[in-house]
Amino acid sequence: MMKQVLIYGLFFLSLAGFAQKKDKHLAQGNDDFSDKGYSSAEAQYRQSLAQSAGNSAAAYNLGNAIYRQNQPGEAKYSFAKAIKSAQTKEQKHQAYHNLGNSLMQEKDYSGAVEAYKNALRNNPADEQTRYNFALAKKMLKDNPPKQDKKDDKKDNKKDNQKDQKQQDQDKKDDQKQDQNNDQKDGNQDKKDNPGNQDQPNEPKPKPGGISKERLQNLLDAVNNEEKKIQDKVNAKKVKGRPVQTEKDW
Repeated sequence: MMKQVLIYGLFFLSLAGFAQKKDKHLAQGNDDFSDKGYSSAEAQYRQSLAQSAGNSAAAYNLGNAIYRQNQPGEAKYSFAKAIKSAQTKEQKHQAYHNLGNSLMQEKDYSGAVEAYKNALRNNPADEQTRYNFALAKKMLKDNPPKQDKKDDKKDNKKDNQKDQKQQDQDKKDDQKQDQNNDQKDGNQDKKDNPGNQDQPNEPKPKPGGISKERLQNLLDAVNNEEKKIQDKVNAKKVKGRPVQTEKDW
């Protein structure tokens, strides 16, 4: 039931909500999206964004195309970008709504609640958003974040460590009276300042990374677009050649 609601919510806020000045890549992407050619649509939307980084329509539609390829984790970054560049409340409402859908798919119910809440702030009358908002709150209640329990354990552990540290410090203070000050200071410096150890550089995950398979699909879509353009140019060249009226002997 939840999956059906989320899919319906995505199509309810369709591409038509972001009308903007003429953009051939945006228009072609919309046509490809309507034909369920989501990889081709993604390529077109990316080209549109390359020409105009603040194109909220391209960012929003790119999020939809990526979402339809079962990549909600990547789609949410495009929706967030669309929110930043949105010009109207309705545009923000749609982008926040689909951001909520992406977060629901990732089971980030807390984030989804906030996204739907912001969507309703921009359009309080939308019943679909209101329904998804209620659903997200229920899922959050039924699935409370596990991080809260971990935080409690960490806090308790920190408190115990502080108590133990204070006890150890008291013992050290008692021993200071019977030790040579110079030797004491040297030993204490070694204990308190063991030196900084180089930490291995761990690779950071890249948000919104593209899989190898989807990257190939994008390249194929771009190559197909270039082939179409080249075919049109060649057709014009053939059409412009003079026609011979006499035979060559």
